[in-house]
Amino acid sequence: MSGKMIVIFGVSSILWMVLAAQDFKVEISPESRIVTQIGDSVSLTCSTMGCDAPSFSWRTQIDSPLNGKVRSEGTKSTLTMSPVSFENEHSYLCTATCNSRPLEKGIQVEIYSFPKDPEIHLSGLLEVGKPVTVTCLVPDIYPFDRLEIDLLKGNHLMKTQDFLEDMDRKSLETKSLEVTFTPISEDTGKSLVCRAKLHIADIDSMPKERETTKTLQVYISPKNTVISVNPSTRLQEGGSVTMTCSSDGLPAPEILWRKKLENETLQPLSRNATLTLTAMRTEDSGIYVCEGINLVGRNRKEVELIVKKKPFTVEISPGPQIAAQIGDSVVLTCGVTGCESPSFSWRTQIDSPLSKKVWSEGTKSTLTLSPVSLENEHLYVCTVTCGDMKVERGIQVNLYSFPSDPEIEMSDLLVNGTPVTVSCKVPNVYPLDRLEIELLQGESLMKKQEFLEDMDKQSLETKSLEMTFIPTTKDTGKVLVCQAKLHIDGMEFEPKQRWSTQTLYVNVAPMDTTVLVNPSTILEEGSSVDMTCFSGGFPAPKILWSKQLNDGDLQPLSENATLTLISTKMEDSGIYVCEGINQAGISRKEVELIIQVAPKDVQLTAFPSESVKEGDTVIISCTCGNVPEAWIILKKKAEMGDKLLKSIGGAYTILKAQLEDAGVYECESKNEVGSQLRSLTLDVKGRENNDYFSPEFLVLCCTSFLIIPAIGMIIYFARKANMKGSYSLVEAQKSKV
Repeated sequence: MSGKMIVIFGVSSILWMVLAAQDFKVEISPESRIVTQIGDSVSLTCSTMGCDAPSFSWRTQIDSPLNGKVRSEGTKSTLTMSPVSFENEHSYLCTATCNSRPLEKGIQVEIYSFPKDPEIHLSGLLEVGKPVTVTCLVPDIYPFDRLEIDLLKGNHLMKTQDFLEDMDRKSLETKSLEVTFTPISEDTGKSLVCRAKLHIADIDSMPKERETTKTLQVYISPKNTVISVNPSTRLQEGGSVTMTCSSDGLPAPEILWRKKLENETLQPLSRNATLTLTAMRTEDSGIYVCEGINLVGRNRKEVELIVKKKPFTVEISPGPQIAAQIGDSVVLTCGVTGCESPSFSWRTQIDSPLSKKVWSEGTKSTLTLSPVSLENEHLYVCTVTCGDMKVERGIQVNLYSFPSDPEIEMSDLLVNGTPVTVSCKVPNVYPLDRLEIELLQGESLMKKQEFLEDMDKQSLETKSLEMTFIPTTKDTGKVLVCQAKLHIDGMEFEPKQRWSTQTLYVNVAPMDTTVLVNPSTILEEGSSVDMTCFSGGFPAPKILWSKQLNDGDLQPLSENATLTLISTKMEDSGIYVCEGINQAGISRKEVELIIQVAPKDVQLTAFPSESVKEGDTVIISCTCGNVPEAWIILKKKAEMGDKLLKSIGGAYTILKAQLEDAGVYECESKNEVGSQLRSLTLDVKGRENNDYFSPEFLVLCCTSFLIIPAIGMIIYFARKANMKGSYSLVEAQKSKV
């Protein structure tokens, strides 16, 4: 019975536990996510329902240390983290166990750091026109990748920046944004806003945006400091002076007046814009300094006050400046009024030696410069001392040299169409940089030149202008003008302008040279001929007749336009040259004159004799005297008609003469002027009938080999001795020899 009850009790207990477990729940607050600032305190609470005596345990999701304190009591357990740090950024799990049944609940703890407003830093004071860098700092920020910084000037966004590249780093850092801009005066009063935003969604309990505002003050460094002096910077003892100083700047500069002492230190005088000095003494002379000062700079201006004793006057003559030509004499005079016993001294402004004569007497002193040279071009100062007062007067001695008119030179004769260079020279001129040269043709400017590059030269030099042009015949009679000007303002001297002129005469080289021959260039011996030469050019060319010699040289004949030859001879044949000559050039024309002569001295010979034996060799040769252009015709006379012979060089050879070769042979030499005939009779004798061998025949055979070459040589030299001519073959063709 008891056993049944135990079983029933056990079953009922188990049934109760099952029913009880169905009402067991776990809650965690603040729910599933909390965002807390680093350094704050945060508590996580885990509570149960449906269980009177639960047990609790806390852990992170990755089982790292809790870095907090746990307190459990009854149905609640609290995890407190104070202060919160990077080690607390986890997902925390609370495990509640009731009757061996565990339940878990998790919460995500996220941390951030955004403790302060941004800071605005400027790299320096804002000065108009000078770049300045604005830095917007956001200190101790986490997480960086959620940060955004904006920098605004007024309503204008200057720059925005985020920091996504730092998303994996866990640390507190100061992030910044920098912008460089150049302030302008209109920026004064505008607001510079640095705005930082931490983008963490769904969190309302924290500041997501902070900003800092800075009002801009733009500065302008003092400038344009000006001093006005009334009545003058030169005062007499006992007088008064008022000096007013102004200086531009933002904010308005403070004015500070001081005076320079002998040791270069500055003695403070006043902080007012106006400084008034009364009852002035000579020791009040000096340099007064006005300085405008504000936060970004200072600007100063100096003025020199000179307090003089009772004045005496000094005059220097001829005036404040004098123009003197190099080589002239100059006398400078310094005179004093209001001082009975002045002392004088002369010097140049650069203290170079005077090396000239000074004469002083009473209230006058003179400095004589004679002759004036380049070393005397200075500002001369006359210093007059009267008691303890000194007065100086200066006179500027300016020198010049412009002694003669320009010179016009040509590089060559003016020839039509040929470039020529004209040079306009100005001798011994000074100062060089004030010289201007112009070259004109009539009133038309051809070229102009200045010499500014020589401004530092101190010497007498000849300067020139050169120009190359091509003259034409139209230029003849025109006037070439070279004009030189010495531009020295304020210097009274004459002349300041010189010029030279030259009338142009353009030469034309000889041309179109022609020769007229009367009656002809081909004449018979004994005739007369006129050869007339014409040649154009300017000036009219001179005519020169010459004959060309065999070696190419010219033999002068006549300077007349017409060359006449009377009773011409064959030696007058040749090339005649006419030359037209003037200053611009030479033009020539050639003409060939031919004097013809009738043939003469014709000779007809038979070699070895006019009487030969049958079988002999006979050479019939015709020669003519030295007559050019002659024809030689060789023929044999016959009743049935003359037979023309084929001759070589006027020679006809008969090999093995026959009886029928005997007869009359005739030679005719002729040209266009006339002809001449010669004839001979050749006798051929029959051979005797001998059957024996003749010794004479042997000798003849042996010598024939020598005779024939000898005959050829004889003919050759005979031909050489004859005058040049021509021979006609059967075809009567001309053959010049």
